[in-house]
Amino acid sequence: MRRGRLALPLVLALLAWAAPAGAGLPTVTHEGRPYVELQRVAESLRTRPDTTPSSVRAYLRLPNQVVTLTRNWAQVLVNGRPVVLDAPVRVRDGVWLVPASFVTQVLPRLAGAAAPPAARAASAPRAQAAAPAATLEELRSRSYPSFTRIVLETSGAVEYTVEAQGGGELRVRLARLAASPRVEALRDGFVDTIRLERAGPDALLRVTFEGAAGTLRPSTLEDPPRLVLDLVRPGPAPGAEPGALVTPLRTIVLDAGHGGQDSGAVGPTGLMEKELVLDVTLRVKKLVEERLGLRVLLSRDGDQFVALRDRTSFANKERADLFVSIHANAHRQSSTDGVETYFLSSEATDSAARQVAALENGVVGLEKPAGRGNGRADIVRTILWDLAQSEFQLESSRLAEIVQDAMTDSLRIPSRGVKQAGFYVLGGAAMPAILVEIGFVTNPREERRLKTAKYRDEIARAILAGLAEYRRQWGRRMRAADEPAAARMR
Repeated sequence: MRRGRLALPLVLALLAWAAPAGAGLPTVTHEGRPYVELQRVAESLRTRPDTTPSSVRAYLRLPNQVVTLTRNWAQVLVNGRPVVLDAPVRVRDGVWLVPASFVTQVLPRLAGAAAPPAARAASAPRAQAAAPAATLEELRSRSYPSFTRIVLETSGAVEYTVEAQGGGELRVRLARLAASPRVEALRDGFVDTIRLERAGPDALLRVTFEGAAGTLRPSTLEDPPRLVLDLVRPGPAPGAEPGALVTPLRTIVLDAGHGGQDSGAVGPTGLMEKELVLDVTLRVKKLVEERLGLRVLLSRDGDQFVALRDRTSFANKERADLFVSIHANAHRQSSTDGVETYFLSSEATDSAARQVAALENGVVGLEKPAGRGNGRADIVRTILWDLAQSEFQLESSRLAEIVQDAMTDSLRIPSRGVKQAGFYVLGGAAMPAILVEIGFVTNPREERRLKTAKYRDEIARAILAGLAEYRRQWGRRMRAADEPAAARMR
């Protein structure tokens, strides 16, 4: 009886903790998915969102807690820890919307952080006992102009805690990770050394800097499990984001998808994607050069096969400011129509986006093995490793949104939205990069239109309109960024 009386308060505490904040919030349908207004979520937490309709990010601030949301991203940060939702955050008519999964995936984490101490103490040992141990498969690093990336590839998911950041050192504890101690001297002008040490049942990653520590941006990836630590170098302008616009928009690389032995999608009467998109790309090039006066380069100007990674490598070599890959879509249901625009992400917006990426990525099987190893696996591994896009993902989503709006407004065609997925052709691009699907060649009605020079001109003009609007906004933001610097010099 005594034991039962002691357990009752704990049971009540656990039941109170388990009642989800935000339960029963009304949903709205957007892009065929259930969403919840961020304002209503905030009210359920007795707070208000810190944002405006034009903001890129929104914040929910609670005592000792903060949730960071980014428009068009499926990943949110809960107290600095990434949580990937099943759909991206959207802004519709100035109203911030979060997918319904936000209520089930994020709110319990906030409730858990505020749970009664007895509840946390009771649940912690069980959770720790259930956590599987993981082994370190590979530790690697790479330096980019504005950040240094450290990747820990493991045999399973690993919980991590940032123990210290500042004073020239970063320490990250990796729970129950089996790893041998090691020291790697990087000395890239920012990071000095990377050390991995044992800390009881855990591993401890210690990063020492040559100067100031900069900013940490952690994220986790799957297949294979990876912890990615992006260490952003201190910039000349305090508060500037990585990939901030500091130079005028001068050079665009247009990438006509497929080519050579890779025909891409084929329509019911034989229209080949590779021929269609090359023709549209050449039309866009002419218009951009004439109307915008920009330097336009092509990843291919004829029926050549170009490896996926060589396309963005070319753009990097030419120091392009934008990379736009033009494709045509395919679907097993011939009635499917519309246009959609993608930017790179390790997490696809939905299963349809994942299938489109898989279709476009299939060309990897046609590429010759490069260098050592087992061909396709090495190519895929290299592309996954080269996802420098994290620096430009936000800017890429802006570009995708503007081009998508221009396409749907000009062509008066159904919009399938802005989406994100793991396109290999966008991987490694050291600039904002998007992939535009201009229509479905598998739809007989769309195929007939796509065959005509008139409609191809309309598509080219629509893409031009999107690029022109993006360039206008680019210039406006660049001037706004220059004003504080000019003020400091006076």
